[in-house]
Amino acid sequence: MLPTYLLSLREGLEAALIIGIVLGALAKIRRTDLSPAVWLGTLSAIGVCILTAVMLTAFGTSLEERAEQIFEGVTMLLAAGILTWMIFWMGRQARFLKSELEDGINKAAARSEAGKRAVFWLAFFAVVREGVELALFITAAFFVGDKADITNNVAQTLAGTILGLGTAVLLGYTIFATTVRLDLRRFFQVTGLLLILFAAGLVAHGVHEFNEVAWIPSVIDHIWDVNAILDENSVAGQLMKTLFGYNGNPSLTEMIAYFGYIAAILLLWMRENTVPAKATAESRA
Repeated sequence: MLPTYLLSLREGLEAALIIGIVLGALAKIRRTDLSPAVWLGTLSAIGVCILTAVMLTAFGTSLEERAEQIFEGVTMLLAAGILTWMIFWMGRQARFLKSELEDGINKAAARSEAGKRAVFWLAFFAVVREGVELALFITAAFFVGDKADITNNVAQTLAGTILGLGTAVLLGYTIFATTVRLDLRRFFQVTGLLLILFAAGLVAHGVHEFNEVAWIPSVIDHIWDVNAILDENSVAGQLMKTLFGYNGNPSLTEMIAYFGYIAAILLLWMRENTVPAKATAESRA
């Protein structure tokens, strides 16, 4: 539940901020008559995202043996790749997001009769991008979970998603409706670091699935076995597996992928967050 909660919170907050900015821009130019189009675009995007998540999960669970392993492996690596891109994209674009959206709203509102359609599609595409990403992440998190208890896995996934989105809506409303100011840069940094660890687990799990179908050689099937200490099928083991891709007896290539990903992404992460700090210090000097 925790991974889907974290993913839903981050993606949901991004979507909530976007909708808040769009509604705020309409209020600023006194075109609140276009607000229903924003909500219609938002609800339509949510419907598309729910359908995407259901279709991906249903398709994956309908497969068997080798086909299922290939699907899971591709889903894990694709989700890890998009998740990584999202983390860095938000870090770069957050400061320009508000001005770009307000500019788009001003242009859309100026189109008289076409204004409603333009605002609808602006809201739709802004939310559907976040939602489709979340649908893919939730599907990946679902397959990482306990396959032996599908009912519990579904319940945990749904609970985490609903709680995460609910928290995101509350945070988004609080930010725009009150004087409370959330340090969004710090928020995205902290959640970004946690999601990097989650993405590393997805990479390792994807490599594990490809080990199973012999697409990637294991080299050494089990470089260690610590299941006697922390069984991957125990409650704690399942939690660690879902959160960070824990495997009690991983292959060599699985561990190379896991630690290689973390090392490479953390180097890029530090570089991304060090350069802006230096630029800000120089500008102040």
